[in-house]
Amino acid sequence: MTDNTDKPIVILGSGLAGYNLAKEFRKLDSETPLLIITHDDGRQYSKPMLSAGFTKDKTAAALALANAGDMATQLKASIRTKATVTGIDTEAHTLQLGDETLAYSKLILAVGAKTHKAPLEGDGTDQVYSINDLEDYDRFRQAAIGKQRVAIVGAGLIGCEFANDLRNGGYEVDVIAPSQTVLPSMLPETPAKVVQAGLEEIGVRFHLGALAHRVVKQDDGVKLCLSNGEEIETDLVISAVGLTPNVELASKAGLAHQKGISVDRLLQTSVPDVYALGDCAEVDGLVLLYVLPLMSSARALAKTLTGTPTEVQYGAMPVVVKTPACPTVIAAPADQNGEWQIEGEGQDLSCLFKDAEGQLKGFVLTGAKVVDKLALSKALPPLLT
Repeated sequence: MTDNTDKPIVILGSGLAGYNLAKEFRKLDSETPLLIITHDDGRQYSKPMLSAGFTKDKTAAALALANAGDMATQLKASIRTKATVTGIDTEAHTLQLGDETLAYSKLILAVGAKTHKAPLEGDGTDQVYSINDLEDYDRFRQAAIGKQRVAIVGAGLIGCEFANDLRNGGYEVDVIAPSQTVLPSMLPETPAKVVQAGLEEIGVRFHLGALAHRVVKQDDGVKLCLSNGEEIETDLVISAVGLTPNVELASKAGLAHQKGISVDRLLQTSVPDVYALGDCAEVDGLVLLYVLPLMSSARALAKTLTGTPTEVQYGAMPVVVKTPACPTVIAAPADQNGEWQIEGEGQDLSCLFKDAEGQLKGFVLTGAKVVDKLALSKALPPLLT
């Protein structure tokens, strides 16, 4: 058996999951060697702020909280930036970075999720952007200088947040999606229409029930062609059609995966000494691409890595949608065995999802009703106990 006691703990990824795990770990252990490997430049930032950058008039540099050097000092860690791990040998406890081999004692995959690409054809696809990290945001913001019109393909969480943010930044915004309502996987029809109306009131234009399939260059921008025959003239296009956990590296290494990298309640994968957390992980069948479960996972895993095995627990974890045109909080029910009870008027709705016994299983709050978030969250059953 290989002696790994002198090898570093290695974290792959410097997003919220990787850096927050490192911070929690250092609260408990200040000496064990820690190596963070990231494909980007290692700047620390808050990913949720990417869809508030135009509202706050923040460049990518302004959204960055610290550079890789500062983080290395703060975390007493080595940080390898612009590095791509090409393979994992779980038996030898080594990583491959091209021709370089690195040893680890324990390995944590915090490699996040990747964006789906909107299936667009045409010669204008170089004007289609996905925004999933700080470098993506920087590229888009640079491209948007001097432009006035942005089309967003996708009316889910990210699409609606960017629509609100870009309108606040003074851009003309069109949103295209095949669904009949906004946030179709998260909201019932009534609050979805309220959110849409709030965004329309600030000038967002919606084109629902249609697919964008082609983007064509024009002298002053591009033309987006929809399946219903409509054509939208715009300057830039954002693809916001969803995220998929990054499982390729794990799969290549023989780790079990389904929707995400399969981990148990200790966040250990199917292989000893290899763990996963954040957007790439599927914990007890749950893939939750949000901040609260990530933070809970970081705290639990830090304890496990320092010798106190700790199962992750998820309480009620409502999602705050950053659409100030219609403030919205969503605690999606774990299953659909129940019915919605909707009260309120105008923008201010309280939508409660209850089972046959009258137990609260989920809620949606909009407008002024979002103040009830804390009280309702306490009444919800935990997602993982």
